[in-house]
Amino acid sequence: MQKRKIRLIIILTLMLSTGFLLTSLASYFVSRASLREEIMQNELPLTSDNIYSEIQRDLLQPVFISSLMASDTFLRDWVISGENDTKKIVRYLKEIKVRYGTVTSFFVSEKTGIYYQSGGILKTVSSDDERDKWYFRVRDMPSDYEINVDTDMANHDTMTIFINYRVYDYDGNYIGATGVGLTVYAVKQLIEKYQDKFERKIFFVDENGIIVLYGSGFSSDLKNISDIEGIAPLAMEILSTSGNSFHYKKDGHSFLLNTRHIPEFGWHLFVEQSETKALKGIVVTLFFNVIVCVLITSVVLFMIHLTISAYQQKLEEMATLDKLTGIYNRQAFSILFTEMIKEVHRRFIPFSVVMMDIDHFKLINDTHGHIAGDAVLRHLASVTRTVLRDSDLLCRWGGEEFILLLKECRLDDAVNLAEKIRKKVEDTRFSWLGTELVFTVSLGVSQWNLLDDREEDSIVSRADKALYMAKEQGRNRVVKRV
Repeated sequence: MQKRKIRLIIILTLMLSTGFLLTSLASYFVSRASLREEIMQNELPLTSDNIYSEIQRDLLQPVFISSLMASDTFLRDWVISGENDTKKIVRYLKEIKVRYGTVTSFFVSEKTGIYYQSGGILKTVSSDDERDKWYFRVRDMPSDYEINVDTDMANHDTMTIFINYRVYDYDGNYIGATGVGLTVYAVKQLIEKYQDKFERKIFFVDENGIIVLYGSGFSSDLKNISDIEGIAPLAMEILSTSGNSFHYKKDGHSFLLNTRHIPEFGWHLFVEQSETKALKGIVVTLFFNVIVCVLITSVVLFMIHLTISAYQQKLEEMATLDKLTGIYNRQAFSILFTEMIKEVHRRFIPFSVVMMDIDHFKLINDTHGHIAGDAVLRHLASVTRTVLRDSDLLCRWGGEEFILLLKECRLDDAVNLAEKIRKKVEDTRFSWLGTELVFTVSLGVSQWNLLDDREEDSIVSRADKALYMAKEQGRNRVVKRV
C-alpha cells in the first residue's frame, strides 16, 4: 500500500511539472500586460465615449421636456387654481406626448394625490401602495429630478424610463411631480449593438450601486454591483469617482472594466470586457496547461471521493444498523424519530409506535444456545418486515426488544398491524439445526399525542407500559395504551 502511494505521488508530480514547463510564463505575462494597458487606456474609454454620446442624444431631450413642464405656467396655474377642469390637464399632457414622441406624460398632484396622464386620470397615489413608492421618493428627494426605470401602469406595465421632475408654485412650495417616459427598448438596442460589436458587457448603475439597465447576457439575479464578484470590493471607489479603469477577477477569469459617470442622469456607465477573450491568442498554451491540470485534479478528486464515500458509507452502516439483524439500531431510531416529529408538526399527520418483545426468549437461549437465539432474532426481523409498509421503520431496541415507527398510522390501525405481526410470528415455523422452534411475541402500541407529547420518551414509555401489560396478561397478545 505504501509503495503504491509513493508511486502515485511520483506520477502526479511528473505530470504537473510537465504541464507547467509547457507554459511560457514570462512571454505570456509581458504580452498580457501590454494588451491590458491598451484595452484599459484606449479601447474601453472610447467605447464609453461613444455610448455616452448616443445616450445623451436619446435621454437629454426627455429631461429637457420634463424641465419645461415643471416650469410651465399653465401647469402651475391649473394646480394652484384647484385642478378644476380635468380635460385641460389631460389635453396638455396628450399634447406633450404627441409633440415630443414620448410613450407617456404625467402629472401627480401633491394636494389631491391624483395621477393624471395623457389618457386621463390613472389613479390616486397612496403611500401604502408599493407601486406608488416612486412618487413619495420624488417628493422627498433633494434634487429637482430623477431618472427611474420602472413599469408603466398606463401602458400594460411596459418597462419605461421615467424622468420624474418636481413642480413648485411661485412661492417655491412643492405642488407635485411631472415628467415623461420613454421605452427602454431604444436604450437596450444601443446596449445590444455595442455588446455585439465589441463583445463587451454594458450596464448602467445608479448612485447607490443599484443596476438599473442592462443588455442580454446579464444575470437578472444581480441587483447591485456589491453582488458582483470582483466588482464588490471596488464598489465604493467606482461610485465616488467620475470614471476610471479597473482590473478584477470573477469566476476564475480576468475582466477589464471602464466606468464613466453620467451626471445628467445620476448613473454610472459600466463597460466590461473579458480579458480572457482579448488574450485568447496568447493563452492557448496556458489553457492547455490548465486543462491538463484540471483533468488530473478531477481524476484525483474522483478517486478520493470514491474512497471517502465508501469509507463514510461503511461508518454510517456501522453507526445506524444493527449488526446482527441488519435493521436500524437504537441510535438510528432516535434520529428517525426526530425527523418524524418535524414532519408531524409540519403536516399534522398521525403516527404510532409499537414495542415488540419475544416471549420467553431467555428459555430459547438456555435450551438451544445463544446462537439459536441470534437466529431467532434475525428470523423475527425478517418476518416482521414482510408485514410492514414501505413507510414503516423497524429498529432493534435492545436484547430481544424491537420498536416500530409507523408513519401516518392511527392507534387502531397500528393495533391491527401489530396483530398481523403477532399472528404471522405465531403461525411461522422456524427450523434451527433440524429442530423446529416455535415462539411468540407480545406487543404494546401507543399513538403520538400532538398536544401532550414533547419528546421521544413519552410515547415510547406508553408503548413500553402497554408491552408490560401484554406480558402480565399472558403474553402473545397486543395491548394499546392511549
